[in-house]
Parts: sequence; structure tokens; C-alpha cells
Amino acid sequence: MLSLSTDEQSLLVYEALASKPRLAILRMVAEQPLSVKEIADRLSFSSATVTVHIRKLEEAGLLLCRAAPGKHGQQKICSLTHAQFEGRFDKQRHADHSYTCSIRVGHYTDYAIKPTCGLAASSGFIGQIDDPRYFSDPLHFNADVIWFGEGYVEYRIPNYLLKYQQLERLEISLEMCSEAPGANENWPSDIFFELNRRHVGTWTCPGDFGDKRGALNPDWWPRINKTQYGLLKIITINEEGSFIDGLPLSGVTIRDLDLAYGADIPLRIGVAPDARHVGGVTLFGQQFGNYNQNIEVEFRCKPSGAPPR
Repeated sequence: MLSLSTDEQSLLVYEALASKPRLAILRMVAEQPLSVKEIADRLSFSSATVTVHIRKLEEAGLLLCRAAPGKHGQQKICSLTHAQFEGRFDKQRHADHSYTCSIRVGHYTDYAIKPTCGLAASSGFIGQIDDPRYFSDPLHFNADVIWFGEGYVEYRIPNYLLKYQQLERLEISLEMCSEAPGANENWPSDIFFELNRRHVGTWTCPGDFGDKRGALNPDWWPRINKTQYGLLKIITINEEGSFIDGLPLSGVTIRDLDLAYGADIPLRIGVAPDARHVGGVTLFGQQFGNYNQNIEVEFRCKPSGAPPR
């Protein structure tokens, strides 16, 4: 999530948003990554005019653009960098009560998986496809996309909260989809989430998406019959319960997690063998899919806390 305030960097965002064409561009690429020509055609603008607007959105950090092969040479593909943003304008700086960390999808600390499975870095596949043993390869830390048909991977979220701070919200943002042999948009999977050994909910992903190329996928990544991108999901645990994209996930609250001072927080993502839809999981990092991010975690504390004297 992008946090805005009254600083100069935020001013770039406000200036970028103060334009109906640029807002229209953001709405379009929120649905799917688009080329400059596709955006120009939809807006009935020239490509040169659209390029000016896109440059403004890039400077504000709202769009990510990368070159990709097209029918007539290279083309520029645009995708969102953030699915949500919020603003804080009070005297107390938001950053004083917010902590973030970014975890690469290959930085899991435990796993138990079954094929189909595999890992890849931006430079190529890591080990052999469909062989779970390679999830223990030391190179797994370099992975920017991982996939498995059943089981789980577990991450350790560092806990930097101070003793006097009271956590009111924990938010996790990640790009993910099911894992079908090849790719299949109609391949539901019941993906569960656990935090600190507490089941916070299960979300049914509709499929494994391979209909169009992921905006960030490296050139060597297969273009046919292969997963290309996922859906950006935001999991929020607060004092009212657990939510995914703002919709109820479970009644588990931030207090139910029973987080201990100084103790890492285990995050487990997987598909249970007895789930109704055992359709696997694919997790995307910065170099794959449509969103330029890792697994992003934000801690939000109540502002009333004060350090002891």
C-alpha cells in the first residue's frame, strides 16, 4: 500500500492524479497491464500524448513500464505498482506508527509440497521442474516465482515492534494464483493463510492465469501453456477480524494472533490435502507476474503509545 502525506514525494502523486486522462489510465491498467498503443486506442489519444501522461505516472511511482516484444518490434507495457493508497495529514507523522518489510517469495524457511512444482529466478529455472527436492537448493533464496500443487511454504516475518507499542493492524500484500499443469483459468484452489500458527482464513482462487503474458516476466519465460500472472490480494487482520481485499475472511482478530515481543511471526501459505479444491499455489515476486513487488507486510500501531522514560 502506498502511504501519502504532506511531503514533497507525495506531491508528485497528487500532481499525477490531478488529471482525468491519467485517472482513466490508472483504471485501465488496474484491470490488466496494457501497452501504450492499447491505452491510446481506448482513449482515442495519440501515442505521443499518452506517453506524456504515462511518464508523469511513472515519476510519481504509480506505474511500472517495461519493454516487451510486440507484433511490430518492442512495445512498452504498463502496470500498476500499488493497488491501494492512503493519506495521513495530521501533525503526527504516519511513519512513526507504521513498519514495513518486504519478503522475497524464495525466502521461505520451511516447506512441505507436492508436484506440480518448481522455482525460478529472473535468470532461469532453479533445479529440475516437478522435483520438490530443489525447494531445498540454496539458490531458492533467489527465486522470484514459486509454485506447487499441494502443501505449504512458510515465511518468517521479522517483528520489530517495541514493548510499549500496541499493534492495531497487520496487512500482507502479495500476487498469487492457483497452480495447474500448464495453465488453466478455470482451476479453483482453496488457499489457506496461517499467522503465528493461527488459521486466519481460506480464499478460493479461481484459476491459474496464462491467457496473456505477465508484464514483468523475463524474456526466457515460456509464453505458451505456462502460468503468466496472478491476482494481487491484500490480507488485513485488525481489531474487527480478518479480511481479504476488504471482504470478511474470518473472525480472527489481531489480538487472537497473540504476538510476542521480539518473536518472529510465522506466515504459512498453502493448500491442504483435504481441501475441496486442491488446486495448488503460485507466488510471484518482483520479476514475474504483473505487480512489481514481493510479499509486502505492514504493521500499524496505535499512535497513543509512548516510550517509557
